[in-house]
Amino acid sequence: MTALLRSIWNAPRPPGARAPHRFDAALVFAAALVTLLEGVLRPDLPNRVLSVVTTLALTPLLYWRRAYPMHTVAIAFTVLTVVPIAAGGREPDMGALAAMLLLIYALLRWGSGREAVIGLTFVAVKLLLWQVYDPAGATEWVELLGGAGVLTTLGAVALAVRYRAGTYERELERVKLLEREQLARDLHDVVAHHVSAMVIRAQAGLAQAAVTGDQQPAVQALGVIEAEASKVLTEMRTMVRMLRRDEEAELLPSPGVADIAQLAGPGEGPAVEVRIIGDVGGVPPGVGSAVYRLAQEAVTNARRHARGATRIEVLVEGDPEHLRLSVTDDGEPVAAVRPALSPGYGLIGMAERAHLLGGTCAAGPGDVRGWVVTALLPRAGWSA
Repeated sequence: MTALLRSIWNAPRPPGARAPHRFDAALVFAAALVTLLEGVLRPDLPNRVLSVVTTLALTPLLYWRRAYPMHTVAIAFTVLTVVPIAAGGREPDMGALAAMLLLIYALLRWGSGREAVIGLTFVAVKLLLWQVYDPAGATEWVELLGGAGVLTTLGAVALAVRYRAGTYERELERVKLLEREQLARDLHDVVAHHVSAMVIRAQAGLAQAAVTGDQQPAVQALGVIEAEASKVLTEMRTMVRMLRRDEEAELLPSPGVADIAQLAGPGEGPAVEVRIIGDVGGVPPGVGSAVYRLAQEAVTNARRHARGATRIEVLVEGDPEHLRLSVTDDGEPVAAVRPALSPGYGLIGMAERAHLLGGTCAAGPGDVRGWVVTALLPRAGWSA
């Protein structure tokens, strides 16, 4: 129990809370308008002036509820406790005060564990103290239990949304790490190839020099080693800050742009047509492997999700600065947007891979039919 309480107390704020927005300002305006209308249309409202003024004074707290969840709850429930007691009257009986429930929701959705505990303490103190002080007599148990039920339901919804958002963020991070791992594996294979070539060339040059006494083979070997080392350094720059688990490296060479042609032809689902236009030679292996992986994932998604599609077209265009990839299908028009994320979060991984190389990747419905995936990668790759 102690460990559970300590974990709740030390829980950090969840990520993703945005700063106050125009929607929040509109919410404050709407709450203030409802308060004024209620004050005008309810002449039988007890302590009407005090109730309206108190409620109006609290509505700006809605604007800051995500940025300062604990402070807004503390201020609101302190005011709702102290003002009626100081005035010697009844608690404000305004329907507009229901907007204050949003403060409790924000506290449990966006607050840290410490902030949630402190904020809920203010709520509990207000409820208990008013039960003791209420000059009109203690609130009926039915009303008290009803209020507790509303607060419990609100808290459950807030915690459920918070948990679901946290799970989604962790899944996104997992996908990104897996994509970084795959890219690191591809680059590892490329670097290992170049280093092996350097070692073999050096050994051959030294062996020829030892047998013939001619230093020319050794000099030629040094030139080849220099070129290979430059390629290795270029690829190593892309590996900076990437993660990789301790798994056995794959023995097959990493695929490149030329291997995209292997995606063509019939298969499960629509047939695939591949076109490669422009200069795609001399592309760094890391970039070529990324283009292949993006095309492969896009084709897989199209075959899985494109309803009524008969053809998938893969187009790769090369120019002196960039490689452009476009994958389109002729599936049914997208009336309801096709799920942007497959169960494996494929498109998120594609965007992450492109981003790691300094490029972009996007997906969306076509102008007339089907789905379009486009990617733009710098020809030289990303430099650290």
